[in-house]
Amino acid sequence: MSDLAKIVGQRIRNYRTQLGLSQEKLSELSGCHPTYIGQLERGEKNATLESIDKVASSLNLSLSKLFENLGGENTNERNIPLECYEFLLSKSQKDQEQIIKILIEIDKYKNR
Repeated sequence: MSDLAKIVGQRIRNYRTQLGLSQEKLSELSGCHPTYIGQLERGEKNATLESIDKVASSLNLSLSKLFENLGGENTNERNIPLECYEFLLSKSQKDQEQIIKILIEIDKYKNR
């Protein structure tokens, strides 16, 4: 499957786990089969916009939030900002706050 499907699937998983939802609960809320939710999260299915909208709505996400910072050029170079974004997205709000504090302190120390 495409990298895009894998990234979107990982984002769905990250938002779902942040909310403390199981795949089964998300499937119940979205009206999608639990197996389908798992396939989406693993990037194994090319989802329709309708099903992505149902899942995003169930996660209280707008489509623009789910798809933000996607796209760009297809190069073999690492996209460090995107990697950082995806990493932070996979963490809880509390962990995100701690990580940003650490990064700010590192930056202050580095700029002395």
